[in-house]
Amino acid sequence: METPDKWVIIKINDYYKVFATWLGGYLDGSMWRINSGISKIEEDETFYYFHGYSGSIYKCYKKAYGTNYYTESVLDNIIDKVKKSDVEVEVLPKDTDFSNLIKENETRTN
Repeated sequence: METPDKWVIIKINDYYKVFATWLGGYLDGSMWRINSGISKIEEDETFYYFHGYSGSIYKCYKKAYGTNYYTESVLDNIIDKVKKSDVEVEVLPKDTDFSNLIKENETRTN
């Protein structure tokens, strides 16, 4: 189970993915990762549990939505490159109902 310090959900075409950030210190710096895509979402009072297609689970603290300065620039760079290949990409807003993302997507694609 991965537990990032900060996270956002990105939508690439009709797929949702976790863009996760682990905050580093002076010596090791911040780290980021994008999951394989969200296949299932669970939640409790404190966390969302995003299950990935690869079998990974990202345990994301609900109050930690966002990026830091470094990973925001990385994400902006990724988005710029992806948009040049005519792929739709967006970062979902903080007030998104994440618990229903997959249900809404399944309804639209069926």
